[in-house]
Amino acid sequence: MSRFPGVRWLFAGLLTLSAFNTSVLALPPVALEPGAAPPPSKDAPPPKEAPPQKKPPKEPAKDVPPPVIVDTILQQEVHQIDLGSALRLAGVQNPEILLAQARVTEADALRQFAAAQFLPTINLGTNLDLHNGPLQQSNGNILKVNRGSLYLGLGSNAIAAGSVNIPGLVWAGNPALTIYDTLIARQVVRQREFNNAAVRNEMLLRVTSAYLDLLAAEGMRAIAVQTRDEANEVARVTANYARTGEGRAADADRAAATVEERNAEVLQAENDVLTASARLCQLLNLDPSIRLHAIDGWVVPTPIVPDPVPLAELLTIALTRRPELGEAQADIRAALLRLQEAKVLPFSPNLVLGYSAGVFGGGSNLVSQGIPQADGSVLQKPRFGSFGDRQDIDAVVYWSVQNLGLGNLARIRLEQAHTRMSNYRRLEVLNQVRAEVATAYARTHSRYAQIGTAERALQRSSAGFKEDLNRTKNREGLPIEVLDSLRLLGRSRSSYLQAIIEYNRAQFQLYVALGQPPANCLARPIPASLVPPPADAHPADSCPAVTPCVTPPHSH
Repeated sequence: MSRFPGVRWLFAGLLTLSAFNTSVLALPPVALEPGAAPPPSKDAPPPKEAPPQKKPPKEPAKDVPPPVIVDTILQQEVHQIDLGSALRLAGVQNPEILLAQARVTEADALRQFAAAQFLPTINLGTNLDLHNGPLQQSNGNILKVNRGSLYLGLGSNAIAAGSVNIPGLVWAGNPALTIYDTLIARQVVRQREFNNAAVRNEMLLRVTSAYLDLLAAEGMRAIAVQTRDEANEVARVTANYARTGEGRAADADRAAATVEERNAEVLQAENDVLTASARLCQLLNLDPSIRLHAIDGWVVPTPIVPDPVPLAELLTIALTRRPELGEAQADIRAALLRLQEAKVLPFSPNLVLGYSAGVFGGGSNLVSQGIPQADGSVLQKPRFGSFGDRQDIDAVVYWSVQNLGLGNLARIRLEQAHTRMSNYRRLEVLNQVRAEVATAYARTHSRYAQIGTAERALQRSSAGFKEDLNRTKNREGLPIEVLDSLRLLGRSRSSYLQAIIEYNRAQFQLYVALGQPPANCLARPIPASLVPPPADAHPADSCPAVTPCVTPPHSH
């Protein structure tokens, strides 16, 4: 035991504590009334009278400066806009939507060009051929010839005894290529049309999301301003108590610091308003220097897709209406046509058909005419004449086997690979569509459940803040309690607004995931029980706060 002195002291302490407990337990039990003093012990000395307690001196009055309310950074001039106007502007001025439409026009022009390959080409023209000097005949004989010819009519480049080198009416090509290129061009047009619809839906969804961001930013600013005003009221109460000496100066400083925090939140909310307005201007192709203001005075849950529709039925609707799937199917059909074209190409002939008609004439010194002279001699001059009508018909047919057939085989294998890639891309798009529908479906239900939770939290926090504020005004509670309640109330308001905004966003996402553009849902009437009385458009400084009571959507 001497090696561990700490253990020895531990055992001694335990023995002392045991003896104390034994002496206490040996005392007879005494029934005490609440608030009564214990009876004096026989061995205890008589109690001494306690000296009178002195009240703590009242703190001297302190001059507490009032909290500072920062000025707004938002310009007063705003341009009001609603969701319907934003969607209409996006359909007219959004560059990405206009680019997708231009691609459809381009594909349609290419389809018309491919179909026009069935028609022959018309060549109208003339040619003049003059030669002076030696020429070699096919047998090697050299002739000194001074000749000329002229052709005028349907076609051109008619020289010497050959046919018209540029036929007047000509068709040249491979019938298989012409037919299949036309069919492929039709599928390309369908691809561009589906892509145009997909881009339009996506951009309108982005515009809707940007509008909801603007609406949320303005709502958050209204909440921040309201919370700051309430914090300013708490700071005023605590500052008055500190001036009269009935409260602590530390409480007044803490409340004033809370007001400064709320000032920072208001400035951040105003920054979010300007950022959301600039983002919406970008999507609408507007000048970002102007500030847009969402005129929706109320933020209410807006159900678009009826809740009783099960997820399996929603997936079926999306598989039949999503433009991305239609684009993938058109891509597969185009790939199959290219594969068939590659297989048929070696057996399809190449044709060159031409027809020319015009006036042709000329002459040379070898075919001259004599002109009598006054002295009786005859002057020999080249003859240029004998003009008459001329017609030429040309037909050329031949088959091509590219690179001893290896080139055709490689092309077939290439198109087979393209067909498999198109099928894989369609499967990828199919999985993406199903995932988007299922995700949006789950998000709508979770966001709606969050609305109820956030509403109850807002009601409780609002009631708690009012009670703590009244207790603080009546000097029954601590200022730190009302500040904590105010902080909880601000978070509850923000959560409630965010839950409604995210629910509406999820509804639009689900609607677009089903293949419908967001603009179509605006034509559907909303039940009168859901929409509260319309409010006038408010400027930025008087945006209404989120109301704590919202009528639940009828579809849920």
